[in-house]
Amino acid sequence: MVCYISNTPATASTDMQTWNDSAPIYQQLADRLAVQLLDGSPPEGEALPSVRHLASQYVINPLTVTRALQALVDTDLIESRRGLGMFVRSGARERLLQAKREQFLHTEWPQLRDKLRRLGLSAQDLNWEAK
Repeated sequence: MVCYISNTPATASTDMQTWNDSAPIYQQLADRLAVQLLDGSPPEGEALPSVRHLASQYVINPLTVTRALQALVDTDLIESRRGLGMFVRSGARERLLQAKREQFLHTEWPQLRDKLRRLGLSAQDLNWEAK
C-alpha cells in the first residue's frame, strides 16, 4: 500500500489553478501584482505582503515570489528596504498606468480595432457603461 501526503493546505487558494504556460509563473505573478498596484493596492509608500504570505496565498515556492518581486524592483515599481520588506515606490502607479496605456494603444488596440471591423461593429454598437 502506498500513501501520499500533501503539504498543500486543504483550504489553499484557487489561484494555484490559474497559472498557465504562456509565461513563467514568476512573470505571471509579477503581472498580477502590477495590476493590484495599478488598482492602488497597496497604496504608494505602503508595504507589500511578505514573501511567505504571497507564497502561501498563491501556493507557490517562495523563490518564485522573490523572483516576481525582483521583476517589479527592476521596473522601478517597488523597492526593498533592508530589514523592513518591499514597498511601493512613489509614482509607481502613474508609471505603470502610462506603460499599460502605451501597451494597449500600440499592441492591443490595433488587434481589437481589426476584430471590430471584421465583425461589422461600430462605436455606436459598443456600450461603454455596461458592467
